[in-house]
Amino acid sequence: MSQKPKPSHGLAACPGCAEPLESGDRFCGACGYDLTAVPAAEAGPDRPTVAIGTPVAWPDAPPRDPGSLSTATQHPGDLPGTDSGGHDLPTMAVRTDGPVPAPAAPAPAVPSGAESGSGGDFELAAPDPRTAVQAGPPPAAEQAPAPAPSPAPAAAGRAALCVACRAGRVDTDGYCENCGHAQPRERDHMEREAGPVAAVSDRGLRHHRNEDAFAVSAATLPDGSPAAVAIVCDGVSSATRPDEASAAAAAAADASLRAALPRGTHPQQAMHEAIVAAAEAVNSLAEEPGQDGAEHDPHRHRNAPACTIVGSVVTDGLLVVGWVGDSRAYWVPDDRGTQSVRLTEDDSWAAQMVAAGLMSEAEAYADERAHAITGWLGADSYELDPHTASFKPDHSGVVVVCTDGLWNYAEGPEDMARVVPVDAAARPLHGAQVLVGHALDGGGHDNITVALVPFTVTPQGAGSA
Repeated sequence: MSQKPKPSHGLAACPGCAEPLESGDRFCGACGYDLTAVPAAEAGPDRPTVAIGTPVAWPDAPPRDPGSLSTATQHPGDLPGTDSGGHDLPTMAVRTDGPVPAPAAPAPAVPSGAESGSGGDFELAAPDPRTAVQAGPPPAAEQAPAPAPSPAPAAAGRAALCVACRAGRVDTDGYCENCGHAQPRERDHMEREAGPVAAVSDRGLRHHRNEDAFAVSAATLPDGSPAAVAIVCDGVSSATRPDEASAAAAAAADASLRAALPRGTHPQQAMHEAIVAAAEAVNSLAEEPGQDGAEHDPHRHRNAPACTIVGSVVTDGLLVVGWVGDSRAYWVPDDRGTQSVRLTEDDSWAAQMVAAGLMSEAEAYADERAHAITGWLGADSYELDPHTASFKPDHSGVVVVCTDGLWNYAEGPEDMARVVPVDAAARPLHGAQVLVGHALDGGGHDNITVALVPFTVTPQGAGSA
């Protein structure tokens, strides 16, 4: 992922000759293209609540005090929405803990020869998440022996054994003293569940480290109803310490949401404030001296740590998303006969070209400049412009929160719906593993991170347990 400054005319490059543009240019210095004739894309306010279904008239966005980044507090009943038939939403009991799964049927065998690929900076690829799908407890006769007693104090500090040659010891720099192989790091592959939400992150097959990060958690609202939270961040590779930026942003946004939701803060306002908190956390990294490795390469150009962010909160009948950058959220209904929807709009060069009417979406995203982002979290960002939106689905489904390492291989909502397992709402961790495996099968050119958040609507008339 790369980043470009956000000029006032809304274009990063000339539509005529692709020459880079400066803020305030009225004409292209290379070909003379009249930039004033290109309609500028206005930065819209936070998106209001709408129903996912047939198009409806969007109500006014939540108000915001002048000079404040915080959206005014609203109560769920104040947020308008309609069902897919255009009628007012009925009051329905909504569960966010997912449906009770049916007895598990034997899972189809997964081919053991699935390609893991090489071609990365290391010969040792990150653990393949598809192995988690097929792995099961070993037969009783093959159970591992009981763990050995704790090592003696003299051996307690001994270096770990190399996973490649199984002979050499791993030095403190993470490389084997015998064969020189780099050892897998903790962030190469991560999986986590928190209540109804689950996430998986993988280094992929081409990058030397995982610059993505995520946070998943569960919260309780003042009335006792549950809320599910998922945050996904993608480090900007052209910036300094992108892995630290994404980790700091994910942790800060998650902590902000877990503190705000139990206090009764409206989820859309809480999401907005969480993005602001994430931005502050990333900005603070630029103030830490001596952490960017400048002593090893004093001539290397260094940008401030930066990352994108996308998050979702699912609670009592409400689905909220927030984002900055080109990480995305999708809505995939359980009934695949119902339309899937992309819930976010990229802050990217490609999105600008489409918004300006200069390219079709297919043309823009096929261009090599497509992933140059125009919005990010970081001390050198042009401005902080958090986007939030609220939705009231009238049917059950799952929210897919992901980085471009996944959506590059399932870009359209229909494409995403085809690769999301039909039981993803009931088995979100398994569903996230399958999606990461899909990206690895497609080439794994980038880090891959996906979180799945179920949204379950209880049918009217259904009795409570």
